[in-house]
Amino acid sequence: MELPWLEPLAERWRRQQDGRRPHAVMLQGAVGVGKRCAAAWLAGEALAPGQQAPAPRYPFSLPQHPDLHWLTPPADKHTIVVDQVRELVAALCLTSHDGGSKAAVIDPANAMTTNAANSLLKTLEEPPGDALIILVADRRGGLPATIFSRCQRLVVHPPAERDALAWLDRLRPGAQWAGALHEAGGAPLAAVRALERIEETAAMAREFAAVAARSVSPIDIAARWSTLDAPRVLDWMCRQTQACIRRRAGGGSVAADGTLPDSVLQRMDSRNLFCYLEAINRLRGQAAGSFNFQLTLESLLIDWAEGLENYATGNAAQSLMFGAR
Repeated sequence: MELPWLEPLAERWRRQQDGRRPHAVMLQGAVGVGKRCAAAWLAGEALAPGQQAPAPRYPFSLPQHPDLHWLTPPADKHTIVVDQVRELVAALCLTSHDGGSKAAVIDPANAMTTNAANSLLKTLEEPPGDALIILVADRRGGLPATIFSRCQRLVVHPPAERDALAWLDRLRPGAQWAGALHEAGGAPLAAVRALERIEETAAMAREFAAVAARSVSPIDIAARWSTLDAPRVLDWMCRQTQACIRRRAGGGSVAADGTLPDSVLQRMDSRNLFCYLEAINRLRGQAAGSFNFQLTLESLLIDWAEGLENYATGNAAQSLMFGAR
């Protein structure tokens, strides 16, 4: 199924295939907007120009080609290490199998260690032969500015809500797509996965509100949430905090934190909410597995239960950001 919101990207790419194609591109955007579908399409265009579908498709399939290299963290690790990048660079220096182009996808680019990113710099600037290097970035944090400066950046934006819901309904008519799309932050492909988690997400919203109301133990909730996917939980908490900030500012009639009573929210100072959001975003920017997820959740939820009292001026935010808690 084609992704119509990526058609402009595909059209622009084909228009620049007159010798001005960049050596390296970075696909940026939220998780679930179709960056990997776009990366597979761009790689296919590099290896077999004009033979791809008019736009990237979902679900994507990797082009079966000996000159395509798709670099991801090893199964037992969370990072892309320097040896992997060195092997990739060496492979790109070899003659292509059919005398044509070569393509490499680094997914996600944020997972590269500092040494791995540094090892890639010279190749990004002057790739060997007719090679295209595609970096997939779920977030900007964690990548040095020197990497950004050597890539043409292609930002993948989510479609308008109406268009996203229409596309999702064609995928599975009658499903509860509105709630799933909201849970996914407007990203259609993430909504496909979120649809399966609507009940779990609703339970998390009730528990988050109950922690704020001090009717459940934050330690118990942290223990339960620690069994879930860490990036997803932190992304969800980020959206809840953003919704609380909007409600405090009087914006929006329906918020993601709809189960949180106003009486509880009013206990929380707006500045403390912003500091809490910053702490969560710092954690989102850290590599998975680099901190104790359960202890981190305990700290976050205990602070939430205490109404974020003195969060901006105290040590809670700073110590949590730097993993001291």
